Amino acid sequence: MSVEFNHTIVLTRDREKSAHFLAELLGLAVGEPAGMFLPVTTANGVTLDFATVDIDIPVQHYAFLVSEEEFDQVLGRLVAAEVPIQADPHGRYPRRINRNDGGRGVYFPDPAGHGLEVITRPYGTDPSSELNGVTEEVPGAVGG
Repeated sequence: MSVEFNHTIVLTRDREKSAHFLAELLGLAVGEPAGMFLPVTTANGVTLDFATVDIDIPVQHYAFLVSEEEFDQVLGRLVAAEVPIQADPHGRYPRRINRNDGGRGVYFPDPAGHGLEVITRPYGTDPSSELNGVTEEVPGAVGG
């Protein structure tokens, strides 16, 4: 049996704002509304269906795997938009990226307060990398 992840619902106070924020940062398109959902689909066909709700929203985490070139573009957009970035999910390294597994990674909030992450290598790809635990400052970045 072949199992693939197809879609998830992302709760937000403003689906337009959240969907467009993610799509613009990642260089993706916002699809046509489908009922209460506003979709953003990734290159591997996974759709994030943004839905506006009027309830307390628990913080969720969404991670995106990108190429090194795409990472540079996303990071540039984050810095230009003055979105706070950090090298870890706990905020110990603001204005920095991580170099885990020999790649690069960055964490940042979306408009609904969800924790987003962009990485260039999946976790565990290179557990013996000398870069594991290393962070790098990002000039012009703002911290959380």
